[in-house]
Amino acid sequence: MKFIVIGLGNFGASLAEKLSTQGNEVIGVDRRLEKVTALKEKITHTICLDATDEAAFHTLPLKNTDVFVVAIGEDEGANIMVSALCKEANVKRLISRAVNRLHEKVLGALGVSEIAHPEEESAERWSKRLCMTGFVDSFELNSNYSIVEAVVPSKYVGKTIQEIGFREKYELLVLTILKNTEKQTTFGKSVVTTVLHGIPRPDTRLESEDILVIYGYNDHIKSFL
Repeated sequence: MKFIVIGLGNFGASLAEKLSTQGNEVIGVDRRLEKVTALKEKITHTICLDATDEAAFHTLPLKNTDVFVVAIGEDEGANIMVSALCKEANVKRLISRAVNRLHEKVLGALGVSEIAHPEEESAERWSKRLCMTGFVDSFELNSNYSIVEAVVPSKYVGKTIQEIGFREKYELLVLTILKNTEKQTTFGKSVVTTVLHGIPRPDTRLESEDILVIYGYNDHIKSFL
């Protein structure tokens, strides 16, 4: 996949590096030359420009990029301006960083639906989320192994745990399955709650929208998803 990460502070630089090591094409953008220079040997390509400048922004490969990440954190105004330019350019997918609740509300008003909170979420987790289809959440046990929540891929809906061959084919362990269930409150209102279904049996048949909790080697998880 092709990514552009705008803002190469601690979060942006770390995310750009992790996406690169996972085999993606990553362009890092920052107006500070020292930040760009520090990453030029670690990611695919770096560009020194002020992305808040509309003319400069439009020199970026907007149509050929799968995901834009606005990782600017120290300047909320710049973050909002670049996010607005991304929305105006109709980029394929946009993730913007928010540093506080008000900032998040402004981004939401711009139509940004995916918002990162790096103070709460690691670059490692976001790199998984961006590279793995159906990814919901993860817990890193170490640099190689994780427990991951992911929506069951559509090609496996209707198949059993045994038919898919989690252990034999992918060397993964299915710890449990989460299902979203609609319930009625005492006031007659419908709410969706997530129910944990214990340890699945080999003959457990997967349904659409099931969330699998799987354990294994990161590359094996990525291969499965």
